[in-house]
Amino acid sequence: MNILVIALGGNAILKRGERGSYEEQYYNITETVSKLADIIELGYRIVITHGNGPQVGATMIRYDAAKTLVPPFPLHVAGAETQGFIGYMIQQALVNEFIKRKIDISVATVVTQVIVDRNDPAFNNPTKPIGPFYRKEELQEISRLHPDWVIIDDAGRGYRRVVPSPDPKRIVEIDVIKRLVKDDSIVIACGGGGIPVIEKEGQLIGVDAVIDKDLASERLATQLGASKMMILTDVEGVYLDYNTPHQRLLRETNLDEIKKYHAEGHFKTGSMGPKVKAIIRFLANGGSEGIIGHLEKAKENLVEGEGTHIFP
Repeated sequence: MNILVIALGGNAILKRGERGSYEEQYYNITETVSKLADIIELGYRIVITHGNGPQVGATMIRYDAAKTLVPPFPLHVAGAETQGFIGYMIQQALVNEFIKRKIDISVATVVTQVIVDRNDPAFNNPTKPIGPFYRKEELQEISRLHPDWVIIDDAGRGYRRVVPSPDPKRIVEIDVIKRLVKDDSIVIACGGGGIPVIEKEGQLIGVDAVIDKDLASERLATQLGASKMMILTDVEGVYLDYNTPHQRLLRETNLDEIKKYHAEGHFKTGSMGPKVKAIIRFLANGGSEGIIGHLEKAKENLVEGEGTHIFP
């Protein structure tokens, strides 16, 4: 079976400058799924992953604003909530697109848990900002209400909570996803990197952390035995010396070369770095091709050589 894991960037759901209303997000998703349907019509069975950063942030703000009326939930539950409603929008929009094209394929969202190591060093060094900004005068009350939170000054814009970003190890629901894919269903999984869980005395326990969505997508692609993994974002592909007069787009490269560029620090941690790292891991674990390219050229990335293509 020709399995392709597609990791959608944030621009697939929410554009820069938008407020994040349901209508805005659903419209963006309808535009996105038309591009995914083009790929499905080529004969690929795709598994879709997506981000949820702005949506989790908005959910945490809602928790905070309503905390005197209803008890706020932990971050890992916010991750589950956003997986659910984003998955709902994608699967509904995709089914509607299939109806227009007379495509008879089922679509399902799997709310996905991802196992992380409770001894991961990231738990001792939280770095991922989440939720609302706080004023300096609010910090004492925040510390009283949440003594376990780590709060930092976020680039002078205010104070924010930061949480760990541990490395993903294993997809809990992988067998369910495999069965759905084998049944020719389109699966939406690992939203926002999945819900981080640890194993303790044979039980799964949710933890407040954020898993990088592209690294989680690699775990999913590898465990599924996917042949290709494509990361869709808002730039043309992978650049060397990005945002300088000497920037150069890599159209085609191999694992050894991209590992060298990664080690040399060409790709920033907060942007292209995790994407390249995910593709490196995918190819090192047996994948046949990794692609990074613009969302607007999803089909062209596959069949016309657009974007960046990385081979073992």
